[in-house]
Amino acid sequence: MTPDNALIHLVDSLLPQTQCGLCGHVEGCYPYARAMVEQTEAANKCVPGGQPVADQLASLLKRSALTVAPSDWPIAADHRPQRIRAVIREDECIGCTKCISACPVDAIVGSGKLMHSVLTDWCTGCELCILPCPVDCIDLVDYNDLPTPKQQQQTQDLLRQRYQIRNQREQQRAQDQSIKARPIVAVHPQAAATTTRQSTLGLQDPASMVQQATLRSQIGKLQRQLRVQPNPEKQNQLEQLQQQLSQLQVCL
Repeated sequence: MTPDNALIHLVDSLLPQTQCGLCGHVEGCYPYARAMVEQTEAANKCVPGGQPVADQLASLLKRSALTVAPSDWPIAADHRPQRIRAVIREDECIGCTKCISACPVDAIVGSGKLMHSVLTDWCTGCELCILPCPVDCIDLVDYNDLPTPKQQQQTQDLLRQRYQIRNQREQQRAQDQSIKARPIVAVHPQAAATTTRQSTLGLQDPASMVQQATLRSQIGKLQRQLRVQPNPEKQNQLEQLQQQLSQLQVCL
């Protein structure tokens, strides 16, 4: 292991392993750790880690401490954003499995056309399951238990392991599918270019998915608050967020 790789692993060990992509690295925490070591990213972009993690990263990397990127959730007693968990309204779930595919740590269980459930102890609160749900039956709820430093590290290690196992499984699945694929047939270059463009248009930018999931979470939270108590300021904020979400969807 080279010194750089050793440092990357140390930096990664400090990250909360939510694999949420809010730092801009939709592939997860490890790519962000590598970017910090390579000095292409600042050490204050981990939103779930809050100011404590930003300070630890700055100390490890021998950099000046920076104010951490803001969170949409209130700051808890441990100076990190309020931990959240996803909850599926099971009576409304249609069993489409899209949330299962979106979960980076396999914290959602269920089967096609059957009810799904979230395994709360493994949910990272990444919000990535919100956007794919076609019936909006997933809520985000506060998770008030504050772990000890030892419990936090154990949770991070478990989540990292689950994320790695999931990635390995998906890579193997992709390889199996490629083996079963039909033989390549020669295609006219112009037709091939058209097909490539059409395929590209059908793909959604992962960063956009994360942004949309975050907006939908914020919108849902405001809507629940406004149902309890009307507030002109929050209503205006809700309309702005809905407009941002509409603009993102139009750009796809």
